[in-house]
Amino acid sequence: MKISEQLIDLGIFVYRQKNATGTFKPHLSISFRSKKGRLHTFSIDTTRIPEKYTQPDAYLITHAHGDHHGKSAMLSNRSLCSDKTALALEARYGKKFNGKSVKIGETIDVGDVSIYTYPTEHTVGSTAFYWENDVGTRILVTGDVKDASSLPDCDVLITEANYGDPADLKCHFSDDLDGFRDIFESCNRVAFGAYAFGKAQRTVELLRNVGYNGAIEMEENTLNLTQLLLDNPGELSGIGESDNNEVCVVPPHYLDDLPEDISKYNVTGRINKNQVYPSIQISDHLDAFGLVDMVKSINPEITIVYHPKGHRPSKFSDYLNSIGIDSISIDNINNVLSNEFI
Repeated sequence: MKISEQLIDLGIFVYRQKNATGTFKPHLSISFRSKKGRLHTFSIDTTRIPEKYTQPDAYLITHAHGDHHGKSAMLSNRSLCSDKTALALEARYGKKFNGKSVKIGETIDVGDVSIYTYPTEHTVGSTAFYWENDVGTRILVTGDVKDASSLPDCDVLITEANYGDPADLKCHFSDDLDGFRDIFESCNRVAFGAYAFGKAQRTVELLRNVGYNGAIEMEENTLNLTQLLLDNPGELSGIGESDNNEVCVVPPHYLDDLPEDISKYNVTGRINKNQVYPSIQISDHLDAFGLVDMVKSINPEITIVYHPKGHRPSKFSDYLNSIGIDSISIDNINNVLSNEFI
């Protein structure tokens, strides 16, 4: 049976939309009927549809990274994300979040559909969404995933493939937690270069996990985001404002501005030998086989792979099919609607 026929049997219709220019809108949408028989559409990590066209029932925003298009969707009163993602979007883009937010682990209703939320640990606030349709199909949308241990079983999994090509050595990695600890313990003064949203908060958590209880100095934007998003970050301060000046977490480009006697390292998911400062590999994603293990554990009937652009969704989908897991990638979804027909 073709996957399109399987999806119809499961009571869902997955499609991509086109902009007025004829180009595809980012990512995808899914239509289904609720348990009460009402037709619903959820758009996933995509930009808004102009208000003159029929709107989806919800814009699901899995997290606040720009390639998941919350900057656009957050302006709609139909947007839905976690409370921490809403805060991150407002802080990053200087705009009011106009939708609904929910604490991860709680349930929120969109019309007569109850949506359950689960952590994915990709960034602070990253959320997976889960609901059931009229025929009992369990649908799970993950976005990017770092830790899949809390995710429920489902029948249709809609997930990412950032590192989903098992044949690419760059898609195989593990976090160098021992290296991180060794650097921290061996340096009198150390600065970690980490992007202000996501990586910086993970670095603060790692520092606390290795037993550092002192002040962590941060540049202004990174400091504001970290104080806003982490519940218990410990003592944080601006650059040069603490008494000891032992540990800094700053954006990578800011490392050049720090004194020469501070040991400097990049915290990154991708080791780049051409970087000025040495790197510690700490990723915010599952690698290729981590993604495969996630799919096996969740055990869907069909896996729909989206994000990012390029070949990795199809590579991941092809691999899943090769090991007997039915899958389709976003570039092979040929149900296309234009805004003018919505």
